Amino acid sequence: MNVKDHQITTCYHCGEECREEILHFDNKNFCCTGCQLVFEVLQENEMGSYYDIAPNPGPTQKSATGESNRFDYLDDEDVVRKLLDFSDDKESHITFTIPVIHCASCIWLLENLHKINPGIISGRVNFIKKKVQIKYVPQAISLKGVVQLLAIIGYEPSINLSDLEAQAKPKTDKKTIYKLAVAGFCFGNMMFFSLPEYFSEAELLGSQFQGLFNYLNVFLALPVFFYAATDYYKSAWLALKNKTVNMDVPIVLGIFALFFYSLYLILVLGEAGYMDTLGGLLFFLLIGRIYQQKTYDTLSFDRDYKSYFPMAVTRLVQDNEEVIPLAKLKVGDVIKVRNNELIPSDSILLQGDAHIDYSFVTGEEVPVAKRTGDLIYAGGRQKGGPISLAVQKLPSQGYLTGLWNNGAFEKEKVHSLESLATQTSKWFTLIVLATAFTSLAVWSFSDTSIALKAFTSVLIIACPCALAMSTPFTLGNTLRAFGRSKLYLKNAAVIERMAMVDTVIFDKTGTLTAPANASVEFVGEALSAESRQIIKSMVNHSTHPLSNRINSWLKDEKGALLERVEEIPGRGLSAIYKGQAIRLGSAVFTGASMDSEREGGNHVYLTVEEQPLGYFFIQSGLREDAAAVVAQLGKSKSIHLLSGDHSHERAHLQKVLGEEVKMNFKQGPEDKLKYVTRLNLKGATTMMLGDGLNDAGALKESHVGVAVTDRITNFSPASDAIMDAEVFGKIPAFLAFAKTSRRIIKASFGLSFAYNVVGISFAVQGLLSPVFCAVIMPASSISVILFTTLTTKYMAYKKGLTK
Repeated sequence: MNVKDHQITTCYHCGEECREEILHFDNKNFCCTGCQLVFEVLQENEMGSYYDIAPNPGPTQKSATGESNRFDYLDDEDVVRKLLDFSDDKESHITFTIPVIHCASCIWLLENLHKINPGIISGRVNFIKKKVQIKYVPQAISLKGVVQLLAIIGYEPSINLSDLEAQAKPKTDKKTIYKLAVAGFCFGNMMFFSLPEYFSEAELLGSQFQGLFNYLNVFLALPVFFYAATDYYKSAWLALKNKTVNMDVPIVLGIFALFFYSLYLILVLGEAGYMDTLGGLLFFLLIGRIYQQKTYDTLSFDRDYKSYFPMAVTRLVQDNEEVIPLAKLKVGDVIKVRNNELIPSDSILLQGDAHIDYSFVTGEEVPVAKRTGDLIYAGGRQKGGPISLAVQKLPSQGYLTGLWNNGAFEKEKVHSLESLATQTSKWFTLIVLATAFTSLAVWSFSDTSIALKAFTSVLIIACPCALAMSTPFTLGNTLRAFGRSKLYLKNAAVIERMAMVDTVIFDKTGTLTAPANASVEFVGEALSAESRQIIKSMVNHSTHPLSNRINSWLKDEKGALLERVEEIPGRGLSAIYKGQAIRLGSAVFTGASMDSEREGGNHVYLTVEEQPLGYFFIQSGLREDAAAVVAQLGKSKSIHLLSGDHSHERAHLQKVLGEEVKMNFKQGPEDKLKYVTRLNLKGATTMMLGDGLNDAGALKESHVGVAVTDRITNFSPASDAIMDAEVFGKIPAFLAFAKTSRRIIKASFGLSFAYNVVGISFAVQGLLSPVFCAVIMPASSISVILFTTLTTKYMAYKKGLTK
């Protein structure tokens, strides 16, 4: 038998050793027919570059079963309906959990499934959560076909129907627990075997037992070195492979130095070595890792804005309307959805003409007509009159949040403290490596033992973990404080943009003004009972603040049956009643004359067949805190006001809000967008506060877009935040707290640097043992977590955001 026979053959697809059989195809070796089949499928579809991104990227197919009927349950329509996120005649969306996702090749393959089967529209991978959202054409490929395709290429999804209605809780990584157990067992016993060394002067045992115990320590160190430390090896290797350095690189160098130097001391020189130190190092490192992960999970849950999502919904109870939080909506409830409102949960249409705009879900802007009894998915927006729906699923908050975080609505990324922390950690690690190798070189000339001790101590004690953790923990706690104060942010990046705001733009109607403080009067011909019923039906189709005020003014008036109602954002409402065209809205939209207008309020005109009947005179009562908020913000920021109304309220508003406020009237949605764009081009960092519907363009264009809601949230993916109108007076405190959060992060940077400078200065002198450093390292991370958490909570309390 020649040497070649002893060589290990690995599978070209998964990288596992070919033990039971070796299959040859296209000059490649495969461990099983499954791996070979995946290779053939990818080659047939010209996707061989899957293997260029990473060597042996695929999951093994040895355990794959060939049962063709495994996925037959996916032929059941009820099962499919429960699994799907969204479905219509053109496309369906589903999110799978795929545990075997592990590298860049996996991401590339799953996001290029459309190249294998044209029935698949796209795939989008969430690498951290090991999830993939797949959009496909149901007429071209079934859900069962999608799952079968994933199984064929080695990425079979984990489907558990019992979890469909339950909220998945963060799971503890059991592998890390096992590694901690191994490290703890070995460390405890190594300490026991090292007792003679600890008390060497007392001569507890003879020299022969000391030698035996040293060899036992080597035996116990093997599982620590080859198993408990593997996560650090992988992390460091991936970093070096990507030509970068992360915080695990110096840790791995320290582990290697301890292990091999201890082997040299024990096996060659017959001395005790540092195997107990190695065991202690991994034990404390893994405790720190588990604590860190637990804290992240807790923080992630506590600051999860889905739990506080402020979306409200109108529920019908015996023909009476009541507005309730979305979280209180139950299966079987009957809800009312008006024009431009979002469907909050999968529901059955009971009454009304539904024209559903699914543009936020599919990108298709043409509304889809639905008939009574049809299923309407969460995420669609009603276009037209109010409709009644029966709730079929619990509110799909997770799916709505997915729409809110859709990449199409993300703001341009700017330089942030998080990126600063990442860059700082990189340079910090490089400086640590240079310091460690310099210490090794200098001490090697005088004392090899101290050289190795200083080298490993520097590598272990100098931990950038604290530096890297300060930003997410501070921003996470800030998100939580904002959420408890009824300001709900899309993500942590919004906080940093808030801290840099120097220009605040207010929409007037519904933002600076409060519906409850408004007065309504009809000027013109006295309204007949029939006219009042027509107007009631028209405003009932709209969520515009002026429509809401007229609706409240009409109180319990019953609506008339209209043939067609249409709302033109920023202009008004049109309807057909008994063959006559009726318009309610601006003078330009209705064609009414503006002669003899009363000043000091808003005007909503009413015309029938282009004949004016009069207008509603609505005096917008400012919010109680409006003047104080504007005055406080005006001390450090430029304040602007945009309104779609005429300028008849300018003098009054200027007197109340101040002459320095820049006011602009007759601003439609497009005008507001252009106005914000001009400010941004001048270098301003803008924050727009609007109603979330007519102001959608301006909200998206501004650096920070805040949708303010009084009663029903007009959910807008274009906004960065949703604020309950109750806390309007806290706007200055919110902006000030965002700035404070940045200062806390910078202070934690300083704390981390100070700790590392002191620690390294002792370590380079060889005054610290590696195991002591291993205890101090997670302690430093904990200290930063405590500092950022307690300081953030204290400052939030001080600014009146929490109790």
